[in-house]
Amino acid sequence: MNVLNKKVLASAMAGALAVSLAACGSSGNKNNEASSPAASPSASESPKASESGGSKENVTITFQNIYPDPTDPKYNMLQKIVKQYEADHPNIKIELDSLNTDQQKLKLKTQAASKEVPDITIVNPAAQMKPFVDADLFAPLNEMVEKNGLKGTFQEGILDYYSFNGNLYALPDGNNIALIYYNKKMFEEAGAKVPTTFEELVDTVKLLKSKKMTPIAIGEKDSWTGSFLFMNVLLRTNGGPGFLQDVLDGKKTFEDPAFTEAVDAFQNLVQAGAFQEGATSFDYNAGENLFKTGKAAMYFMGSWATGGIETSTVGENGEVGVFKFPTVGGKGNPDEFMLAPGSAFAVSKNSKHLEETLDFLNYFMLNYPKEAFAVKGAVGVAQNIEEDFKAAGYSDMAMEVLGMFKDVKGGDLAFDNTMNPGTAQVHLSSIQNLFVAQKDSAEVAKDHQKGYEENKE
Repeated sequence: MNVLNKKVLASAMAGALAVSLAACGSSGNKNNEASSPAASPSASESPKASESGGSKENVTITFQNIYPDPTDPKYNMLQKIVKQYEADHPNIKIELDSLNTDQQKLKLKTQAASKEVPDITIVNPAAQMKPFVDADLFAPLNEMVEKNGLKGTFQEGILDYYSFNGNLYALPDGNNIALIYYNKKMFEEAGAKVPTTFEELVDTVKLLKSKKMTPIAIGEKDSWTGSFLFMNVLLRTNGGPGFLQDVLDGKKTFEDPAFTEAVDAFQNLVQAGAFQEGATSFDYNAGENLFKTGKAAMYFMGSWATGGIETSTVGENGEVGVFKFPTVGGKGNPDEFMLAPGSAFAVSKNSKHLEETLDFLNYFMLNYPKEAFAVKGAVGVAQNIEEDFKAAGYSDMAMEVLGMFKDVKGGDLAFDNTMNPGTAQVHLSSIQNLFVAQKDSAEVAKDHQKGYEENKE
């Protein structure tokens, strides 16, 4: 399973639609009442260690995660769930290792090489996850999710991205789409309008730049961010989803006009001065914080960023709007999105405290949607939420994002979730280099094709 198949895509879209309907207060999605946050076990209802069969010896569970930013609602959610579990299980200590995404990926690779994977770690779906599964590093979670009804809390189809050879190996935190957040106040001050085409987007960048504003924030030190944006351009120039699948099937190569056109369009954006100075030295959190603090006018990211933006300075001031990624050269459909099944929690097969670790992860995931909802971090959560977001005080911006889920007509996965790691690294480095120096698109395409052929499995 190294690519997105059509059946999984259809299921994932059905899940996205289901959660968006529930988010807007619909009563039509009632197939899984037990999955509602209100029906999930609350922290106070967690079974104690003696009741759940856990050992009474002192146990430390290492929990590697990607919630290091105190300004993100999920950071506080994580702390709350962990503290309550520790209070209910006095013999168990949850040791948090909170890292940004690229730091965590690098650390996990080192840990995996020495087979010293944390009790719980973070993995990404499909092709990124496969090498760890092939190395037999993770414990199957099938029995755990079936035992307490946890499986039924997830949106239809989402768990397929984390399943190999009939086994489920990780539980996702999200099921998201990519979009562009913008600062309405900065747009108004610059006299800018929301662009409806990529060409208008480039013109908007130039206008904002002329007003001494940073047009688009990015954290390109974490190279997946630029790739994620580039792939949305390619989704448009290809006229729809499936370019990478066509490469894998031998129907296209990276030297196809759709790819070179995407490279040219992407470079037009970079060369117009779209991003902050030194973009490749800003990590994900630093890049996002530029937007959250009103120092950049736009931010392209997955909808998981909604919670952190909503509770930031610009979000609380009602200054943020959202729009879909536009057409490129008249091609593509804005209702086709970059799809982002989320990072996921996997358990080390060699954990010294496997029973306790599985018990904690089960508890964590049962409480995740409820607690995420409470801190306004539930937009794009992978589990079903049958609550009224608007009544709970979610902003107009958050409701706009939720509305976009209902518009999804299809899309693509990120490059590194589709291609094998060797090919993905060639791509990530190549796109990152475009932030530093302009390059002939034919050469970029040639480098990609060479990397693909050299890394074929």
